[in-house]
Amino acid sequence: MKSCNRFLLLPVTLAVALGGTLALHAAPLGNKGKEKEPEGRRIDSGSFGVFMRGQRVGTETFSIYQGGNGSVTTSEFKTENAPNAAVQESEMHLTGDGAIRRYEWKEVSPEKAESTVLPNDQFLTQKSKIGPDGKEQEQPYLLSPATSILDDYFFVHRELLAWKVLGATCKQESNQMKCLRQRAQFGTLNPHQHSSAPLTAEYMGREKVVFKGTPQDLHKIQFKSETGTWYLWLNDQFMVQRMVIEGENTEVVRD
Repeated sequence: MKSCNRFLLLPVTLAVALGGTLALHAAPLGNKGKEKEPEGRRIDSGSFGVFMRGQRVGTETFSIYQGGNGSVTTSEFKTENAPNAAVQESEMHLTGDGAIRRYEWKEVSPEKAESTVLPNDQFLTQKSKIGPDGKEQEQPYLLSPATSILDDYFFVHRELLAWKVLGATCKQESNQMKCLRQRAQFGTLNPHQHSSAPLTAEYMGREKVVFKGTPQDLHKIQFKSETGTWYLWLNDQFMVQRMVIEGENTEVVRD
């Protein structure tokens, strides 16, 4: 199966499904610091605006990198139009085959808290602490490192899962990428909620929509779990443009 150049911008989970020759990797981070970016090539970056009932309530700024040993996704979420802004940060390291190497979350303000998810043999372990002097709590999960993390406030995680869905449903035919309408199930972990749940994802084909005043033909994906149903729209570069939660006045839009 031959590759298409634009799929060099997709993560290894999709690349492997498309033939194994497109694997995207990201080098692990060196010494952390706000002035230092992860090594490797940035394959997506930007921001999502979060709207409730038409009012912007938050912004997520994110970047996804590829390098030699896996992928690194960094994100910062800030609330808006609130008396005291809340700030949270996350950083996710995946191996070359898309498994969790390390996931870190920090609440910067108004409180201080942190959480880390790591593989422990064939399963996952979460270590959490609230406050600088808080006692560290440890929680094991009978979950494979191949589990997808979908944490609260970090919508870029859903783009990563959307790429997994495309990897399971798309293949190259006559120099064009063909995606089949079919369902797939994924295991997910929400570290904020200390909970896991299966999620059913379905590629629903293309849909003509008006996005930012311009007619566009976008890919549509559905996520369905016990916590609700999400719809995502992606452009031809497979970057998420919009997300909505069914039955709620919540919308996430790429700036």
